[in-house]
Amino acid sequence: MQLVLKHMRKHLLGYCIATLAMLAAIALDMLNPLLVRVIIDDIIKAGHVELLTRTLLALLGVTLGRGILGYLREFLFDKTGSSVAMDLRKEVFHHVNSLSLSFFDTRNTGELMARIKEDVDNIWDSCGFCIRFLIDQIVYFVMSAVILFILSWKLALLCLAVMPLIFLLAMIMERKLDKIYDKISDQAAVLNTTAQENIAGVRLIRSFAREPYEIEKFRKQNEENYNLNYQETHILSKYDPAIEFLCSVVTVFIITAGGILVIGKDLTLGTLVAVNSFAAMMTGPVRNLSWIANVIARASASLKKINAIMAEKPEIQPPDNPQIPPVIQGAVSFSHVSFSRDSKTILDDISFTLPAGGTLAIMGFTGAGKSSIINLLCRFYDVTGGAISLDSIDVRNWDLTALRRSIAVVMQDVFLFSDTVEENIYFGDDTDLESQHSVSKETMLQASLDAQVHAFAQGLSEGYETIIGERGIGLSGGQKQRISIARALAKDYCKVLILDDATSALDMETEHAIQEAIDKRKDVTKILIAHRISAVKDADEILFLDKGRIAERGTHDVLMAKKGLYYETYLEQYGAQYGATTA
Repeated sequence: MQLVLKHMRKHLLGYCIATLAMLAAIALDMLNPLLVRVIIDDIIKAGHVELLTRTLLALLGVTLGRGILGYLREFLFDKTGSSVAMDLRKEVFHHVNSLSLSFFDTRNTGELMARIKEDVDNIWDSCGFCIRFLIDQIVYFVMSAVILFILSWKLALLCLAVMPLIFLLAMIMERKLDKIYDKISDQAAVLNTTAQENIAGVRLIRSFAREPYEIEKFRKQNEENYNLNYQETHILSKYDPAIEFLCSVVTVFIITAGGILVIGKDLTLGTLVAVNSFAAMMTGPVRNLSWIANVIARASASLKKINAIMAEKPEIQPPDNPQIPPVIQGAVSFSHVSFSRDSKTILDDISFTLPAGGTLAIMGFTGAGKSSIINLLCRFYDVTGGAISLDSIDVRNWDLTALRRSIAVVMQDVFLFSDTVEENIYFGDDTDLESQHSVSKETMLQASLDAQVHAFAQGLSEGYETIIGERGIGLSGGQKQRISIARALAKDYCKVLILDDATSALDMETEHAIQEAIDKRKDVTKILIAHRISAVKDADEILFLDKGRIAERGTHDVLMAKKGLYYETYLEQYGAQYGATTA
């Protein structure tokens, strides 16, 4: 609850003004039954017609005032509640983005979307309408009870006698709903994930003709969601009518007992009408208690989920005294680096030195740990042994943002945003959303030319302004890879360029043209991860990994002469040609 209260305190003024407007509106509401009593007892029965004009004007004033204050109350509470929800959603989103990659290794997108959207919306309902309504109903109850005791303490006691039972039923219902809403929140995340994965993977599903299976899987999740909502409805239908019945019983008791008092001349007819109105004002809040409990239970379940996310701490912590060299050269060094996750050794005793402007290539079998080297250099994870340095500074001592901005990475899994081709290339720009791009148009176009994007981009319907689909849907694998390479090359202030199997979907000619353009960047340190010999053979040094260790290292010629793993890979790719040239 502290998380929500923190944001509510920021908007305390709005809540205070809205509360004052609400109290004034309630005070005016309290005048209505009293004015009606005057009309019945003093004007109609006693014949004081001279009071009619003033009383009607008073009723009109109360109605107008009530309308104005009600609008002010609704507007301020809704606006303030929306602001709290906006701030909370922003904090949750910011926190999620601050967490390390290890957190996302065990979380799915649907779950996080449910936390950021549905759960914050539930808290919004509580902070906006529900809090206002709760205060409103409490004040109504207290003020109407006080006036009711003044008018007729006997009828007030009769009315209050039923209230504890109504309150008890509402509390039992709230406890039962709290358990259900916790399950509904979890199930909503699963349902979101199932739908999101199916929509994102629709082409894969179609290609394997898996529509019936996926539809059935969604049906089961949807049915589970229905069952949980049915349990909620069952609880509400069990307790709500009972609460409504007891509230109706109060009205029957008041009219019956009050009628007897009126007949016995112990109570005037106008007072009985006023008492009945105030009794309704008392039973109304208790009747609404079940609805308020419903909203609070839902918000409570959502808050638990959000608190669980907010309790997560980034595994990668920034240093206490971050360092940034005055001039970044791009020299990379691994010194006896080891890396383990979940008791599994991924890298073991990896050492190499890559001078600024040099080129290192990394090859190896699937699962050998090639991509882990990149993850450690970018400090997505921390080493479990040894040290990694960039420009002689341990990456753990670097300013985290500066470190990652100094490195341009083309990931093995290409991700493009549903935006224009141009904006996807500009993604490496270090400006905020409202600022002009720090990377010039000329730099962007040159990066596109070097990455072989320019030719096919001009052929699109709107050129560089063409909006591509989610994750690059509508583009070929090679086109997506070229855009991702252009994105890294446009980040021209970086001194380390990493290509993680970034040309696997390209033909040899395009790959060669891109390699030539990259080789011209002499002031950029390059790390190439690839399976093709053609992509690594010109590197200053080649590392061949096997089971997390460096099995072989050297230049292309040195490794060919060793006739080891690298040589065997060469034969698999160029066996016939090599045999012909050496025969």
